[in-house]
Amino acid sequence: MRKIGINLHAVQGLTDEEYIREMAAAGFSAMFSGVLEDARQAAAGELCARYGVAYETIHAPFNTINNMWLSGEDGEATYRDLTHTIDNCVLAGAPIAIVHLSSGMKPPSITDTGRERFARLVEYTEQKNVKIAFENQRMLANIAWAFETFLQDSVGFCWDCGHEFCFTPGRHYMPLFGSRLICTHIHDNTTVFNEDSHLIPFDGAGDFAYVAETLRTSGYSGSLMLEIGNRERYGTMDPLAFLEKAAAAAGKLRQMTDGT
Repeated sequence: MRKIGINLHAVQGLTDEEYIREMAAAGFSAMFSGVLEDARQAAAGELCARYGVAYETIHAPFNTINNMWLSGEDGEATYRDLTHTIDNCVLAGAPIAIVHLSSGMKPPSITDTGRERFARLVEYTEQKNVKIAFENQRMLANIAWAFETFLQDSVGFCWDCGHEFCFTPGRHYMPLFGSRLICTHIHDNTTVFNEDSHLIPFDGAGDFAYVAETLRTSGYSGSLMLEIGNRERYGTMDPLAFLEKAAAAAGKLRQMTDGT
């Protein structure tokens, strides 16, 4: 049976150990996080091992990702943030780093500077025996460039269906890049364009029959990884009740996808 997973601290009020213990008890067997302080990152990996949870991915910082395409020290600082993410994958025992290629509606154009930096980043991940997964955002050109350029097995695709719902309605990324799929980000959104709400699946307007059919026909056998939170919607909900609701939604999607 395929794993279902969830991001670390999708709700507040629990320590790392409490959260990982309770998410495992709710039925999750995989997890991802953002970049944590080094000691905490390593400890999270140990906690996942203790509670039988696969620490599958670490999400790289993305607020300054557009700097990767620009010359100057700001771009090099962002590059160092990304290599630090790779280092933390090694610390935590997480095999995949998830990286955006752009941010916002008007990112910089693809440049030789950016091409060179991302090539260095891919080389660095290979040296560390880590994979990099590029995630769909708003821009098609950046991710198309990446998959046309980096053909090696160490580079794969992270399909974020929630981003498709709100950022690029009508554009489907899996027919383009699904053969490179190595991880998922699954969440729901409303019908408001460009509003990334990160709702529990089936709480918004997303088409999860389409998600299930797309995953079923793709041949992907990896986990269904929720990327949820939304304090405005769920902030008053008991953390354990939230995890149970989230696990039920992930289980429903697994049933729709696999029949199990």
